[in-house]
Amino acid sequence: MRSLLRLFKPKTDSGLVSVVLRDNRIDVVSVRRQAGARPRVVLADSVEKLGDDAPALDAVRRSLKLGKCRCTTLLRHGGYQMIPTDAVSGPIEEAREAARWKLKDQVEFPVDSAAIDLLPVPVHGRAGQAYAVLAPETTVGPLVRAFQTAGLSLAVIDLPEMSQRNLAAYFEEGERALATLIFDDDEGLLTFTQDGELLNARHVEISARQLMAAGADRRDALFDRVELELQRSLDNFERIYSSLSLQCLLVAPIPGVDGLLDHLRSNLAIPVAELDIGTILDLEPASGLRDPLRQFQSLRAIGAALRDEVAA
Repeated sequence: MRSLLRLFKPKTDSGLVSVVLRDNRIDVVSVRRQAGARPRVVLADSVEKLGDDAPALDAVRRSLKLGKCRCTTLLRHGGYQMIPTDAVSGPIEEAREAARWKLKDQVEFPVDSAAIDLLPVPVHGRAGQAYAVLAPETTVGPLVRAFQTAGLSLAVIDLPEMSQRNLAAYFEEGERALATLIFDDDEGLLTFTQDGELLNARHVEISARQLMAAGADRRDALFDRVELELQRSLDNFERIYSSLSLQCLLVAPIPGVDGLLDHLRSNLAIPVAELDIGTILDLEPASGLRDPLRQFQSLRAIGAALRDEVAA
């Protein structure tokens, strides 16, 4: 179980199908990559989730014929902790175990049975750093068993941060860093990436559901909170990574929530651009993604499907 959290930078095309569990639906995405062409989304579907995870996944397996596919999924907000720590040299298994016990007092669950992995952070003139990612058995165990019971081959359990990194990599230009902000049902997530690597991540405790449901006055207040969180994070990034310049802040628009990008453009010094996956992916085979809401809801699953794996 501990080996399922595999987070390191990919090297080869994996062909993984992402199967991402949400509160009331399951998002399924498959992406096909060909040299010299944009990645093609060959499957993008959402199935209503009724009842427990295992029977819902079994229904997805049967309806979408996923029985022979290797799958990746994402942990949910609150289901893991991601803690910055000093990098440890030596064999990776020993480094993981050293981090497990070093961080035990910073973790809100028993570390002895927790899944753990280390994600190295590019140096850029700083001392060696890594993110230790820990998830309790009470989160990982039921998820693994649900896939097993449904007859789905679960190859990788990944993180929203890594899904977002995968998407951001297609928008990066030159050697500059890129800030990316995506909201989902649970929260907003801000990532900083460069050369396909995750440098930093910040959680914004405001969700797409809150923004969609808010009236005009409440929405303006939420925009102000988002702006404040972003400004703090941008300032912190500039202090830590003073040698890197930021290309822009890339923001995924939320259908029905007008004005967020304009608000950020008016109040942040950094350029603000819209995240449009149609500019980096071929969406033609996935007709459902023509709906802006479906496209927005599928961003996490799309990013997860863009993951590559290190060759064995």
